[in-house]
This record gives sequence, C-alpha cells and structure tokens, in this order.
Amino acid sequence: MNASTGTATVQPGLRPEPHPGPEDASARRRWIRPAAALLALALLGVGVTLFVQGRQLRDTPATSNRALTDSAATTRVAGDVSSALGKVFSYNPRSTAATKESAKQLLAGRALQQYASLFGQVEKQAADQKLTLTTQAVRTGVTRLSDSSAHLLVFLDQVYEREGKTATTAAAQLSVTAEMRGGHWRIVDITSR
Repeated sequence: MNASTGTATVQPGLRPEPHPGPEDASARRRWIRPAAALLALALLGVGVTLFVQGRQLRDTPATSNRALTDSAATTRVAGDVSSALGKVFSYNPRSTAATKESAKQLLAGRALQQYASLFGQVEKQAADQKLTLTTQAVRTGVTRLSDSSAHLLVFLDQVYEREGKTATTAAAQLSVTAEMRGGHWRIVDITSR
C-alpha cells in the first residue's frame, strides 16, 4: 500500500488475491465434512487395531505363566513338590508303611498308579536287603505355573544304604506335573529324564 496516496500498489507479475466468495466457502464446507468423517473413521480404525494388538501382547503364553510373574506362588509349589518327593522316595525297612501312606496323600492320578505298581517291589527289596533310601530335592525349577497346575523340573540326590555296606549316592532328574487339589499341590505325573 502506498502511504502517500492510500492506494494499493501491485507489483508487476503479482495479482492481488481475490476474497473468497460465498460459493467458495460453501464448496470448502462440502468437502471438509466428508474429510473430517474419514479422518474420524481412520482414527477409530487405528485405535481398534492398537487395542487388539495390545490384548494379543497381554494374552501370550509367557504373560499367562505365573512362574515368571508370581514369585510367592512359584516358591510355594517348588517347596511343596520338593517336600513331597522327599517323603515318597525316602524309606527304610521299618517305615515302608508310612512312606506308602504319604504317597496316598501327596500323589494322585497317574503318579499314584505308577508309584503303587513300583512300590510293591521296592517294599520287598527294602525288607530283604535292609535297604534305606533317602531322597532330597537339590534343585527345583518351575517351568509353567497357573492357578491350578504346575510343571517342574526337579534334580534329586538319593542316598542308598544297605546294612553293613558303604552308602551310595546317585542323582536323578524328574519332570513333574502337579495340580492344586483341595488347597494343596498334588503330584499327578512323574517322568524320569
């Protein structure tokens, strides 16, 4: 704008911008509404996608494994299973009945059936050979834990003693499945590794 004359000066090659008329404003409003609706739909789609992906991350097997997140529950099942294995795999010639009774309380399912079929032979050997077996869990790892079941890997030291002979120590490794029954962990499957 020229200050002395009060008129607008136009530089060569440049035209002044025209003011938008009512038709131009109406045309802009017509395309702004659909664009805003498309933007809202796109944002909604992104939100739903992120929500679904977040649920998938939370619901992976690793996040549902309490052995990785609940140290108190992991310690409890490891202690209960270690103690149970020590009781059911320890005996002497005079205490096989007590060992058998412990097995009925601490084992269930397939583990109890396996134990019952093998313990009859062990009971006879213990009496004939005056054999004492002492078992202790030396390392117990919980590999999977839920509210009602647990899978463990247990390393045992077993000491065999025959009357009048030197004790022999052996190591054993077991895969154990336990289930929560009546507020107590019961061993339901044992596999030698």
